[in-house]
Amino acid sequence: MATIKCIGILTSGGDAPGMNAAIRAVTRAAIYNGLRVKGIYRGYKGLVTGEILEFKTQNVSNIIHQGGTILKTARCKEFTTPEGRALAYENMRKEEIDALVIIGGDGSLTGARIFAQEYDVPCIGLPGTIDNDLYGTDTTIGYDTALNTILDAVDKIRDTATSHERLFFVEVMGRDAGFLALNGAIAAGAEAAIIPEFSTEVDQLAEFIKNGFRKSKNSSIVLVAESDITGGAMALAERVKNEYPQYDVRVSILGHLQRGGRPTAHDRIIASRMGTASIEALMEGQRNVMIGIEHDEIVYVPFTKAIKNDKPIKKELVNVLNSLSI
Repeated sequence: MATIKCIGILTSGGDAPGMNAAIRAVTRAAIYNGLRVKGIYRGYKGLVTGEILEFKTQNVSNIIHQGGTILKTARCKEFTTPEGRALAYENMRKEEIDALVIIGGDGSLTGARIFAQEYDVPCIGLPGTIDNDLYGTDTTIGYDTALNTILDAVDKIRDTATSHERLFFVEVMGRDAGFLALNGAIAAGAEAAIIPEFSTEVDQLAEFIKNGFRKSKNSSIVLVAESDITGGAMALAERVKNEYPQYDVRVSILGHLQRGGRPTAHDRIIASRMGTASIEALMEGQRNVMIGIEHDEIVYVPFTKAIKNDKPIKKELVNVLNSLSI
């Protein structure tokens, strides 16, 4: 710990509500513990190009309630090359940055793991992604806010679905993880969720139709995780039109509105806890770990586990949705 006097913070990958709360927590916890802080703009791209600014406590005033990230985020092809990472390390040395805190998803943590191995840089990751797909943490920064955004949208869609007696497919984000779709369906009282975790085992659409979803309802809503595995909402709607033409089907793709908005209290709190824990981890001599929360306790998860292990969907949640959708 004696060698760490200055830390750099960056946000990378897709933005997530609560990232600003995490930036604030990392900055203030570091300053509280006598460390200097440098904000790195536009993710790894800013590390490569040297877009770096010293942060004081006032730099993070009045941002806890803001969505997005004040540090911006961008994709960086250069950082995927050894030459790009060499430039990034050179800029770190120039700015006297001794350790990095990276806020992002699995791609961001993968980049951190490679960089840490090549240059022996202490790196701490914070799970900032609405997908909630990182292994070793019960929840990720931004997930709760995105879930509540989905809930608000589906509540509105149900009004028109009921009025017109339609079947609605609502596509939500999550890439290859069905957490938003499944928990969103439970919270919104939807009839089903089509998620990638089970698409290879059963034809979820056929099961949904076979179960007679119109027995007791004049409208239905199905949440679909965007994924090549599920085919997405448009492909499923096309199937219904071809295979079950008796149903009046519509599609709503929520898209990027799920990433925006003011973070919920839950996301602000976990971002603050994780941000503070990242500095504590560095002071304890930890490196190359992601800060997670399990059973409401802070845990350190090695990058290799967080990235390589698939986070499982609880079958119990699927059973809850099935039993309540009759």
